[in-house]
Amino acid sequence: MRLDQRDIAILRVLAAEGRISKTDLADRVGLSATPCWERLRRLEKAGLIEGYRAEIALRKLGPHVTVFVAAELADHTAARFRAFEEAMGRYDEVVACWALGGGFDYLLQIVTRDIDAYQRLIDAMLDARIGLARYFTYVVTKPVKGPAPPPFEALLGPD
Repeated sequence: MRLDQRDIAILRVLAAEGRISKTDLADRVGLSATPCWERLRRLEKAGLIEGYRAEIALRKLGPHVTVFVAAELADHTAARFRAFEEAMGRYDEVVACWALGGGFDYLLQIVTRDIDAYQRLIDAMLDARIGLARYFTYVVTKPVKGPAPPPFEALLGPD
């Protein structure tokens, strides 16, 4: 799909402010409402917009800990990778999981109430025999920079 500057402007605004009204979005990107809405629907249909989410202030919900886990699987077969990836979907505490090239097989982002709950989760994963051989825990002590809109200029280059 070929994107023009207006499409990129729509994506940029939505990445930062997903809850913006259609009228405000149209104003921000310099279009009238109907053409803006048509472009938005085209971007959604093409799969460029995967969803709209709220950023939740977890600290206001209560105590929690965010942990990154570098995971290594025991077996490096396609079936084992598929089984592990399927298993990740069953753990609500695993809020993100990335397959890696290089030293470790996966990087998991886990959010739990406390370190004890985290350790119980890891123990459950080990007991479930999902292929986890080794894991390395990195506890987040403070957020420095959170999820941000993608760097459109760096990804798309100059026109």
